[in-house]
Amino acid sequence: MSADLEYRPIQERFQHLLTLICSERFLKRQGLGNEVPFFICPYKPEEAVEMGRIQKQLINRLNQGGVRILEINLYDTSIELLRRRGIWDQILEMETEVAKDEIKELLQGVLDPEAHLIPEIAARMQQTEFDVMFITGVGEVFPYIRSHNVLNNLQSTAKDQPTVMFFPGAYTHSLEHGASLDLFGRLHDDKYYRAFNIFHCDI
Repeated sequence: MSADLEYRPIQERFQHLLTLICSERFLKRQGLGNEVPFFICPYKPEEAVEMGRIQKQLINRLNQGGVRILEINLYDTSIELLRRRGIWDQILEMETEVAKDEIKELLQGVLDPEAHLIPEIAARMQQTEFDVMFITGVGEVFPYIRSHNVLNNLQSTAKDQPTVMFFPGAYTHSLEHGASLDLFGRLHDDKYYRAFNIFHCDI
């Protein structure tokens, strides 16, 4: 697979994703060794609107082909958790009066991946029959939810079906620095090395 596929026109990338995710090799997690079946789908931040449309198309086409997708939108899930806990309106009111750092600290506490977000995702996984999980809304929840924290905490929960995280930025590997999720192409969202770049996977 050409390493520059992730820089090709979005329709070519869509075709790769569709063909790969439909494949038996992908669905049966073949060729991964003992690694968790986590895949990063990086894209340029400026493609966010177009990528949102592609995600919907992809889910529809895969469902039509008999591949069931569970989509977890981190932004929508966060709002749902805040509403359920009765603090959504309070946060909206605080936003105009309180320093951003305080809001960030509050949100990081009530949306802590290990304590709150992952249990919510795990509950949805148990309630739904699915073949592949998509994680979307990553850029919208920064900085109070960091993608590497989500992946680290998901490792023990989401090991039976492939998980694809749509990531507005770059997923880079280097011998010097290891692997890193660079949100929006410039913020080093810390080290995470156990995922595969989906555009580097052979069909």
